[in-house]
Amino acid sequence: MGLLSQGSPLNWEETKKHADHVRKHGILQFLNIYNKVKDRQKDVLKWGDEVEYMLVEMDAKNEKVRLVLNGKDVLETLQEKGEKINPNHPTLWRPEYGSYMIEGTPGQPYGGTMSEFNTVEDNMGKRRREAASVLNMNETLLTVTSFPSTLTRNIRHRRGEKVAINVPIFKDKNTPSPFVEAFPEDDGEAARAALPDHIYMDAMGFGMGNCCLQVTFQACSISEARYLYDQLATFCPIVMALSAASPFYRGYVSDIDCRWGVISASVDDRTREERGLEPLKNNKFRIHKSRYDSIDSYLSCCGEKYNDIDLTIDEDINKQLLDAGIDKLLAQHIAHLFIRDPLSLFQEKIHLDDENESDHFENLQSTNWQTMRFKPPPPNSDIGWRVEFRPMEVQLTDFENSAYVVFIVLLTRVILSYKLDFLIPLSKVDENMKVAQKRNAVQEGMFYFRKDVFKGCNPVLDPPSTAQNGVESEANDGEEFTLMSIDTIINGKEGVFHGLIPMLNCYLENMEVDVDTRCTILNYLKLIKKRASGELMTMAKWMREFVAKHPQYKQDSVITDKINYDLLHKCDRIAKGVEKCPELIGDPVNRGK
Repeated sequence: MGLLSQGSPLNWEETKKHADHVRKHGILQFLNIYNKVKDRQKDVLKWGDEVEYMLVEMDAKNEKVRLVLNGKDVLETLQEKGEKINPNHPTLWRPEYGSYMIEGTPGQPYGGTMSEFNTVEDNMGKRRREAASVLNMNETLLTVTSFPSTLTRNIRHRRGEKVAINVPIFKDKNTPSPFVEAFPEDDGEAARAALPDHIYMDAMGFGMGNCCLQVTFQACSISEARYLYDQLATFCPIVMALSAASPFYRGYVSDIDCRWGVISASVDDRTREERGLEPLKNNKFRIHKSRYDSIDSYLSCCGEKYNDIDLTIDEDINKQLLDAGIDKLLAQHIAHLFIRDPLSLFQEKIHLDDENESDHFENLQSTNWQTMRFKPPPPNSDIGWRVEFRPMEVQLTDFENSAYVVFIVLLTRVILSYKLDFLIPLSKVDENMKVAQKRNAVQEGMFYFRKDVFKGCNPVLDPPSTAQNGVESEANDGEEFTLMSIDTIINGKEGVFHGLIPMLNCYLENMEVDVDTRCTILNYLKLIKKRASGELMTMAKWMREFVAKHPQYKQDSVITDKINYDLLHKCDRIAKGVEKCPELIGDPVNRGK
């Protein structure tokens, strides 16, 4: 989620008065951190995952599922039983956006040895069992949407109107055409904002109330962190489509499979002026994206030539950073983040020690929710430069979540070991993001991807031959990228692209890995491979098929309470290992619990 502090929250009018103060001191805090740790080298690889959980009640008698709004109490209980009595407790629990949400992470970051991959699923299992042990009868951990909070209110007040989220409806056999919702208690705003053939939502909770899966890596230096940030940015749409898990919104079947655009619209606090709907008068900038969106600039020198997106920056902040010795690419990145206002401010956190605190910097850094996040070290800590990979949808089981996490971590090892280059123009990454959210994008979508990732590097792997299948001319036509399916990107296609799984397998063959760990990793890669090929379904596709086959479904795009109950009851059983689901997970061998 980002920065979640405790204290006395200010309303928007009060927060607005302090916006320039937060920006000014946020930049000073960033400069203090940068100057202290810019030359820091040789930090070891550490990494960790974040899994977001929802608390729900399964009402078997009435066949309904309800959100349980006691996340705060559950969180306090888990912390009291865990980290507060044992600093080395294997799990950590943190608040999330919704009052029915909690976030779990490993107690200590994982290290650089291959055997660490064999402990991820076990730790996720501990988290699930630990949280389940403090829930009431009929309560369990699952995934749905939420109610507004202080942050929500400030988004609406800054924007000057409700957020308007319109998600295309899935047109089934009996779906009305056009599909137009009635809003009985509407004052006219919903009727004006809702589009025909779309599911309409008007609160931040419909977006930020969705759960996701994230991974953070510590790099050995700032330059390695910037290189990883850029390279992983190109994978965000690919992995998002591969992890697609959210096809339903507000009780309707939608025509999208991923949450990203919904969250982007749900926290879009731009005014009409900033969105280009009215001339600039009260605002300084025309801002092209929501504060929750794909990245807008690469950070490494390799990426500079691919920065082809119009970047709005605060020129005064940019100059201040350049004058302080920050290079152009990093300066414009920070000056772009700081065109935003703080959304949330606490009375107790206005006047800070800029030498030793970073809350004002984090206030804006953490509320620019992008596909990747570049994370400077916290002040006076032994933590290094980090990057966070943010586009993945949370999966149903610990096995699946572990598979996606290990896949991404292994990918970073291969990128760094072989000095690979996956960069393409950032505008093409944005196009990929749009494709990735579409229904069944993993099978039907075509994505821009770099053809020769070894160019200019010293590869250990043999690059694929480009003279087969009649694609030699295409490979030598001056274009560094082409459209590929996810199957080609992940599994490879002779004469077109080597494939990420073959690269990872080659890397594993050159590493000393114990038999048990190797088996675990290969199981995870097999899941990724089969999801990409279509042999296994994504969670989004599996959920769609469940609803389509449900006896109460009338092919009208409506999910009734009974359908919802049966779906989430089955999800719960699969997640707990009570029921198998080979069409979603396959049949992994030697799985640890």
